[in-house]
Amino acid sequence: MSLDPMSDLAIARRATLKPIAEVAARAGIPADALEPYGKTKAKVGFEFLDTLKSRPRGRLVLVTAINPTAAGEGKTTTTVGLGDALNRIGKRTMIALREPSLGPCFGRKGGATGGGHSQVVPMEDINLHFTGDFHAITTAHNLLAAMVDNHVYWRDEPSIDPRRIAWPRVMDMNDRSLRDTITGLGGPALGVPREARFDITTASEVMAILCLSRDLDDLQARLSRIVVAETFDKKSVTAADVKAVGSMAVLLRDAIKPNLVQTLENNPAFIHGGPFANIAHGCNSIIATEAALRLGEYTVTEAGFGADLGAEKFMDIKCRVAGLAPSVVVIVATVRALKLQGGADAKTLKSEDLGALERGMANLLRHIENVGKFGVPALVAINRFVTDSDAELKLVEDLCARAGARAFLCEHWAKGGAGAEALARAVVETAEAGKAAFKPLYPDDMKLLSKIETIAREVYRASGVSASEAIKQRLAAFEAAGFGHVPVCIAKTQSSFSSDPTKLGAPTGHTLAIREVRLAAGAGFVVAVCGDLQTMPGLPKVPAAHVIRLGADGQIEGLS
Repeated sequence: MSLDPMSDLAIARRATLKPIAEVAARAGIPADALEPYGKTKAKVGFEFLDTLKSRPRGRLVLVTAINPTAAGEGKTTTTVGLGDALNRIGKRTMIALREPSLGPCFGRKGGATGGGHSQVVPMEDINLHFTGDFHAITTAHNLLAAMVDNHVYWRDEPSIDPRRIAWPRVMDMNDRSLRDTITGLGGPALGVPREARFDITTASEVMAILCLSRDLDDLQARLSRIVVAETFDKKSVTAADVKAVGSMAVLLRDAIKPNLVQTLENNPAFIHGGPFANIAHGCNSIIATEAALRLGEYTVTEAGFGADLGAEKFMDIKCRVAGLAPSVVVIVATVRALKLQGGADAKTLKSEDLGALERGMANLLRHIENVGKFGVPALVAINRFVTDSDAELKLVEDLCARAGARAFLCEHWAKGGAGAEALARAVVETAEAGKAAFKPLYPDDMKLLSKIETIAREVYRASGVSASEAIKQRLAAFEAAGFGHVPVCIAKTQSSFSSDPTKLGAPTGHTLAIREVRLAAGAGFVVAVCGDLQTMPGLPKVPAAHVIRLGADGQIEGLS
């Protein structure tokens, strides 16, 4: 099968990659600070990272998007293109991204390294096994699960109630058949039968802990606080209680170090950590972001899915934990996706449809308004497709202007950094004007249910929150245990402001239905699972795995 010369994979293969030591030198990282994984990727050691702490931070730019659709928005592509463009106009810029998960790569979404001429490379390595971070996180998580079951088997103290084991197992693949399982069957020699579940690795609390830790000491402290179960008298049992922390930290020793790669224009980029934003907090690691901020005048990072999920969690969780304050937010949209939000038929997206576009603009305008609630100015990046008409592009620009946000036509997919220079100059102008006055959406001392209600009301425009008495009691128990001060992480569909994926555009008056709440004591937040969202995704009817294969020359085909 011949490779489409315009595919992301073909474009990535045509690139001339520089040795990673040369890319690192451009970022101010000495060769002896690198731990190479081949010629074009490396981890950066803590000895060097520690020397950066005395340096001032550069300016932080967050790239987010409208609610995602099947038409595509191009958030990662825009992040890379903007980073390249900032470097082109003379601003020393670092890019900080999340690592892709194998589940979407072989499922519906494909890879997560950008697209066209705005990619991070080596594309195949990054999208597949990369430096082994996900494998280390998966193994550390499942080691703890095994030690919990072993603790029960040998009846060790504290005595765990098998009915109240909260720690699942994980794997980095979409497998719906593992959502609910029974373990320990086969008689006394094989364990204690109980109901259990699998989550995808991106939803693992270990993933969140790695991304929110500042160093190895903080990592181990957070691991020790993981609540895995309760005793028969309902007292919490932690990872420290089952003596798992040391072994977990050993498995994560290298995974916690940030990964350095490059863009197609040979600019440096950190890629580290990969929590999803619909089921987790959706941001790359604090360690990588901090390093990027100390190395560059500007750092461009992204948060997963739409601004109602990723950007909100970036502001309310990551920035709160790390003491970060973004200077500007870029919201990515495409004409195609906005028309889908406005009710257009997916088969007619290549045709001009100003009516559907204007209706769909309600989605983008709400995201602009929401970003303003955090005190950060917003710019809009219109990720251009060749089928966009001049009238459609003008309509987006005009409606954004009425909302007080400037929109910029971006062609980075086709032209690389050169296609996003206008956006880059606006980012610099906005950031250096110093208009940002960042503030989280809610204070630490607000009640947990009130925090959820605040997000539902202010960001989702819900009329209220539906929570059973059992859920309210569980939230109260978290508060009584000393976790009332932590932020909340909403797990809901990425496709809508509501918890119903079919409600497109900008719905109002809906109810956010909370199905369950989970304490992530090590990560330092409470997860509220809403609607029908699953923390273990399933594969679509025609997964990408159907077309990914090795060619006759041994090279990968079908990866996108």
